[in-house]
Amino acid sequence: MRISKSLQGSIVVEDTAALRLQLARQVSHWAMAASRLGDLDDLAAASVWEGLEKYTGIVLRQNLSAAVERLQREAATLQSQLNGARTPNEINQVQRQLLEFRQHYLRTETLLDFYGDALSTRTSPNLAALLRACDVLARRSMSQLLDHLGKTTPPVLTYLDKGLGASILKAGLRLWDGKTESLTAAIKITRHNLYRPTALIHEAGHQVAQFIGWSDELATLLDRELSVVSPQVAGMWASWSSEIAADTFAFAHTGYAAVSGLHTVIDGGEAIAFRYLPGDPHPIGYLRLLLGIEMCRLFFGRGPWDDLERTWRQELNLARARPGVRELLQQSLPLLPRIAELTLVAPMRAFRGDSLAMLIDPRRVSPEALAKLEQQGGAALYTSHHWVWTEPLRLLALTGYLAATQSDLALVVLQQQRDWMLRLGETLQVA
Repeated sequence: MRISKSLQGSIVVEDTAALRLQLARQVSHWAMAASRLGDLDDLAAASVWEGLEKYTGIVLRQNLSAAVERLQREAATLQSQLNGARTPNEINQVQRQLLEFRQHYLRTETLLDFYGDALSTRTSPNLAALLRACDVLARRSMSQLLDHLGKTTPPVLTYLDKGLGASILKAGLRLWDGKTESLTAAIKITRHNLYRPTALIHEAGHQVAQFIGWSDELATLLDRELSVVSPQVAGMWASWSSEIAADTFAFAHTGYAAVSGLHTVIDGGEAIAFRYLPGDPHPIGYLRLLLGIEMCRLFFGRGPWDDLERTWRQELNLARARPGVRELLQQSLPLLPRIAELTLVAPMRAFRGDSLAMLIDPRRVSPEALAKLEQQGGAALYTSHHWVWTEPLRLLALTGYLAATQSDLALVVLQQQRDWMLRLGETLQVA
């Protein structure tokens, strides 16, 4: 049986109308979903937003609002194109664009969920104050260097999470939607490290290194200077430049506290200490700690880090490292003093011809300097708003040093750390 041309045309029209109807329903659904994302108070309670430092809250809201508004404009464009679509080809084009929009929506949702989860870790007034203190510590460490270089320091949002190590979502990176650039550095601090958050400063070092091109320049320097010993060893150390730069930044600001804090994270036995994964930006743990100890020795002379080195070497038997890794370790050990010099005192273009130590002097957090700070502050050191606001990084260095060297007083010291961090966070909220 043959179908007449008029009937065929009627079927095509009906099919087109049915497709358009279903498409209109889906476009309306996803447009409505996009509109609901616009209420940022749905991400976290109003009290959480109010608990952020004012500038950080403003920048973060603007950043997230821009991502949502971009999505909503795309939804409005999609609706407009559907309204004008008449032919099957035009309707099919809208259908393809709807599929792309769905993906954009889901990526934007992921973006918002990340920040919503981060904000929601500020679950109580005390925890919010502690994390505001962490915001200050990270941002202050960056500004001390970036101000010298005429660079703008981004706002910081710290958040609490599980695990051993900290991490950072850097300002300036493209976020999940592929279109929004992060304006805020989001730094994860682990629960076990909240009262000894030197890892924050390490992550802030990653942000600084990206802004000024430090890691790439350091990689070139290490490769050039160490290649006379072994091209393989030089290439290995060069591949670790980003983590070395961040470790060095944390040391310059907090001294031995950063080294002892690192030890707490990487002290997982020989399987962890001798692990070498080509392509992993983290140095072999065994060498990484010893490099931090060399930095202490370079600027502070002899001290408790010598005992840490002795026990580290005694606990970890190089003979039990895999043969290929053992050779790399043995070749690297004599180079550690030179690597410490290159990272801290070598002039760098990233620092406009200065060295890191010229801009952030590690001697300000030597044991002697910290003892002098403790003497100057006296009983008010941990309670005075003046000391807490003007010297938070050196207070972090001091409490970290005392916790690492006076184990019988460690709980008392950590309580002092908590108290002054609370005071710093409360001061920021009042300000």
